[in-house]
Amino acid sequence: MLKNYIKIAWRNLFRNKGFSITNLLGLTIGITCTMLILLWVKDELSYNKFHTNYENIYQVIANRDFKNQVFTDRNMVLPLASSLKATYPQIKNAVVTTYNEKHVLASGETKLTKSGFIVSDQFFDMFSWKYIKGDPSSAIKDPSSIILTESAAKAFFGNADPMNKIIRLDDNINLKVSAIIADPPGNSTFQFDFIKPFDYSDERTKRSMNEWVNSSWMVYVQPQPGTSLPLLTKNINELKKQHDPNDHVSAYFLFPMSKWRLYSDFKDGKNTGGMIEYVRLFSIIAVIILLTACVNFMNLSTARSEKRAKEVGIRKTLGSEKRQLVFQFFLESMILVMISFIFSVIAVYLLMPAFNLLVEKKLTINIFEPIFWTGAVVIILFTGIIAGSYPALYLSSFNPVKTLKGTFLAGRKAALPRHILVVAQFVISILLISATIIVFKQIQYVKNRNMGYNPNNLITIPSSSLVDKNYVAIKDEILKTGMIESVTKTGTPITQIQWRSGPPDWDGKPADASLIISCMSTDVDFTKTMGIKILEGKDFSGLPIDSSSVILNKAAVEVMNLKNPLGMELRYGTQKYHVIGISDNVVMASPFEPVDPMMIFFNPYYSAAVSVRLKQGAQPQKVLKSIEAIYKKYNPSFPFEYGFVDQEFGKKFLTEELISKITNIFAGLAIFICCIGLAGLASFTIEKRFREIGIRKVLGATIRQVLMLISKQFLKLSLIAFAIAVPLTWWLMSNWLDKYVYRITISIWLFAGVGTLILLLTLVVVSLNTLRAAMSNPVNSLRSE
Repeated sequence: MLKNYIKIAWRNLFRNKGFSITNLLGLTIGITCTMLILLWVKDELSYNKFHTNYENIYQVIANRDFKNQVFTDRNMVLPLASSLKATYPQIKNAVVTTYNEKHVLASGETKLTKSGFIVSDQFFDMFSWKYIKGDPSSAIKDPSSIILTESAAKAFFGNADPMNKIIRLDDNINLKVSAIIADPPGNSTFQFDFIKPFDYSDERTKRSMNEWVNSSWMVYVQPQPGTSLPLLTKNINELKKQHDPNDHVSAYFLFPMSKWRLYSDFKDGKNTGGMIEYVRLFSIIAVIILLTACVNFMNLSTARSEKRAKEVGIRKTLGSEKRQLVFQFFLESMILVMISFIFSVIAVYLLMPAFNLLVEKKLTINIFEPIFWTGAVVIILFTGIIAGSYPALYLSSFNPVKTLKGTFLAGRKAALPRHILVVAQFVISILLISATIIVFKQIQYVKNRNMGYNPNNLITIPSSSLVDKNYVAIKDEILKTGMIESVTKTGTPITQIQWRSGPPDWDGKPADASLIISCMSTDVDFTKTMGIKILEGKDFSGLPIDSSSVILNKAAVEVMNLKNPLGMELRYGTQKYHVIGISDNVVMASPFEPVDPMMIFFNPYYSAAVSVRLKQGAQPQKVLKSIEAIYKKYNPSFPFEYGFVDQEFGKKFLTEELISKITNIFAGLAIFICCIGLAGLASFTIEKRFREIGIRKVLGATIRQVLMLISKQFLKLSLIAFAIAVPLTWWLMSNWLDKYVYRITISIWLFAGVGTLILLLTLVVVSLNTLRAAMSNPVNSLRSE
């Protein structure tokens, strides 16, 4: 029996090639998009799960409550981890690390910039990494050792054994390679090339181990099983208060590893989400695209119902039961879905390199994994049942007497579900097009925001102790090239904020003034090089006059409520400073957020970056070649590296632009699927009304009148969809825009444009299908009458 069902289903699909190819194309695109999206979603949901202690690792984070904002801070004091471990037996492991830092590693003539962490000795007990050579757990206890990843070891030593080889760090200290571990997987929060233990004999580290105010490190804890987390949180706050009684603004809490990737965003001290929003968004898009393909199948199957009415009538007359017919039609849809799935797997394999390049991941599809076959069964069953349900139930319900007598007419009631499905497709198309445009306009709006400085023709070069030592000579030689307008050096790049603290003291400061201030240090020619406007006062002019000078930005003056800030004294720590200038606000952190209040200090002794402003018309490659020669002369131990500030600033939009690109692609494909279905539906509508069109032409109807006759039905459906989609899109995208301080307002003209586009698209798709029938000779359609 099953063999006959399959044979009949196969014959039906081959007999109706146009119907089968149209559905096959729509389903293949839908399943392919769904598989690609689900691979991305699976990768996001799998972050950090390879760690054995995944369920029991927490990061210590603080909500610092200042008057102008609640700032969620991951920076902790260095001694916190060891004190927690020593004080509370319910803590199994406690680890402190630096942020991911770039250092120059050298072995012989090979000098490479690599990123890594300096960590405490329980790092490998808490986190799980694959060991290749040596024992990292014991190696981490030796401050003169370094643990390399497999790729880093190969970069330095090729295929030679790297164990016990010497690596020189920043041309300063020699370290012995004591272990090799596998590269961190792509779904790891920690990404690094090397791990180095803290050297507690180092004077700077010793000093930091006794400081409970300077917060610059990250702390992680692994409690013993069964530990009360609220009690442990209370203990952490008590311990910090015990060592730092003046900290009245911080409330410490434990943030589980399961939330590090997906729930990383905080606003006003509350966890507001993060990547989980995009995981949900793309999961919904995957379902929408798949449902759109299923709707096509339903519409086309029911549209050609009259062609199969006699078949149903004959089969019922010969004794077929309704459930047998339902099974038959379900089997047809399942066969089509399975063929589509096979084509989709091939398409995913072919598209994977381009998709990985787009999403910046290393996703793979392994057909030998059980999860693949579980997903395959779910997708095939879901698609087959959804796509085949309505046609199977609808076709199997035909009255055999009416169908065989030729009196069966589908009628308007039969067309209503089909019209509802078409409207749903139009609603989805309008929503996706509108959302794509709104996301694009929001990104462009923020990009065009006044950043307070000129990022164009500005190059940033990493600094070093040798650069600081030879800075005057380096700057002089760079300016002598004749291609450079200005040079300065700063404690942080202009695109980053790495130093935040409490406010300074000043005369008349309110007793309850608690606010957070961003800080940076710089040298002379800072505002000139960066293109920053000085609103009042002046820029730094050099030593000795500026040794106690400070510049405030406009936001700091407003938050501190200073009336006449120029010349006033600020007390910061043990130092006294005088305000010599007020600068315009500069966007250094997130371009989607307000500018932080900032103090800019003069410091000619230390820098992290050198910024070089090119003259207009200067050729960047020629300039870089000249600067590289100068750097090799004065900074020979470090490779010459540089970055264009406008490109570095552009990286702040990576997530939003990635989401925009993915949305554009999948929205386009969803609309394409919709057009395929619309074209197929129009084709069957024309076929059904072929004789009517012939009669109208004989009676004098023009081609334009015939086109409007067929098109107006679909144009009505698109207008109904427009009325539904506009308020829905406005509500959804307004909620999305609410998370941005700087945001666009959604214009009604945007919807008018999208509505016009959909109407034109509908008209074009339907007209192209109608034109052939409208231009045909009416004799061909009426000769049998």
